[in-house]
Amino acid sequence: MLRRHLAAAAVAVLALAGLGRPALAQPAPVEIQFWHGLPQPLGGLLEKIVADFNASQPKYRVVPTFRGTYPETMVGAVAAFRSSTAPHIVQMYEVGTGTMLAAGRAIRPVHELLSGTGVTIDFNDYLPPVRGYYQAADGRQMSMPFNSSTAVMFYNKDLFQRAGLDPNTPPKTWQEVEAAARKLKEAGISCPMTTSWPAWIQVEQTLAMHNQPLATQANGFRGLNAEMRLAGPLMVRHMQNLVEWQRQGLFRYGGRDAAADGLFPSGECAMAFASSGLRARIIREGRFQWGTAMLPYYGDVAGAPRNSIIGGASFWVMNKGPNAGATGGRSAEEWRGVAEFFRYIASPEVDAKWHQDTGYVPVRRASYEVARRAGYYQQNAGADVAIEQLLRGGAATDNSRGIRLGGYVEIRTIIQEEMEKAFQAQQSAQQAMEAANTRANVVLRNFERQNARAAQ
Repeated sequence: MLRRHLAAAAVAVLALAGLGRPALAQPAPVEIQFWHGLPQPLGGLLEKIVADFNASQPKYRVVPTFRGTYPETMVGAVAAFRSSTAPHIVQMYEVGTGTMLAAGRAIRPVHELLSGTGVTIDFNDYLPPVRGYYQAADGRQMSMPFNSSTAVMFYNKDLFQRAGLDPNTPPKTWQEVEAAARKLKEAGISCPMTTSWPAWIQVEQTLAMHNQPLATQANGFRGLNAEMRLAGPLMVRHMQNLVEWQRQGLFRYGGRDAAADGLFPSGECAMAFASSGLRARIIREGRFQWGTAMLPYYGDVAGAPRNSIIGGASFWVMNKGPNAGATGGRSAEEWRGVAEFFRYIASPEVDAKWHQDTGYVPVRRASYEVARRAGYYQQNAGADVAIEQLLRGGAATDNSRGIRLGGYVEIRTIIQEEMEKAFQAQQSAQQAMEAANTRANVVLRNFERQNARAAQ
């Protein structure tokens, strides 16, 4: 009994002695501010990836913040840089690439970030249409590809059946789309087809898939002195068709940018041309059988169809402010944290899950293989349509590589404004395309004057 009391007393003494020594404090994680422009449900899925990265290691903590639409995010990031409060990472959509490249000291190119931190990412494994969009003329990676999409056609199989159309054979050409729309209308369906992102899908994608230029200088990749080519025969023809189809009740204009996204998941419209990233919302909201098909093309245009071009966004690394100096206003550990986060999202497993959860394409070949080996494409028919469309037709041409035009955010708004006037019968399709061309060239010339020294 005495031995047990002595042992207990010894333990108590040791415990009391330990109270006097402070525990070794764990250093606080280095915070990385990350601004993004994805609303729900995509924003929640992105923030889950961030949370998983934070949980995977103790040294860095990425703090995601939704900053509104992509244009709002861009404006906010520029303002923050000027006030020396820029985030470490900002998500910017693909048409902002030319503007970001001309931002000079506001950005830190990804290739520079990686070489400075010793972090390696195999960009050779990235799909060429994805990595090429965000590279400089010499092939160096300027931003980090992430949520890449392309536009596809979603169609309601239940409504196809009601109209006597084969639900397993979607239309391939615009001629077939028109014929299907007429049958859908005859069956009492008030919205045979609609489109999201009118400028991206009905103008940019249409021109790329028919190997027609949006602008000279390889759509701006070769220099700031590009000139728009919006009023060519193909684009005027297509715009005239859209106007006529709307007049006949075959097509519904649903608004600018993503305004029409809800018309398909709700079951209102039978066919929708939209981002492949809409898949997540359709899965969540759709109460009908649906399918995915490639965007239609004009079967009488020689050489069509070619590959579509990407949409979505990439992650840009930002210096803190204009007076940040050579270090960009960040510590070495902050830069290392950004690089480690990029290494994490480049993981084929992370990328493949993002692809499967959202409908965005896998940006790496290895990610595609992860999904394929898991049987994802066998279990989810049509989920690989966007990938096949991006890689269709062999190597991309100057007209189908993408867009590198300064001020293109403003230009896209101009295109949509002129399209709307045509839909409202205020002008002809020819006048709409000519007006958009003239106004867009003014933007290009202004951008060229302001940023001539930043030409790649």
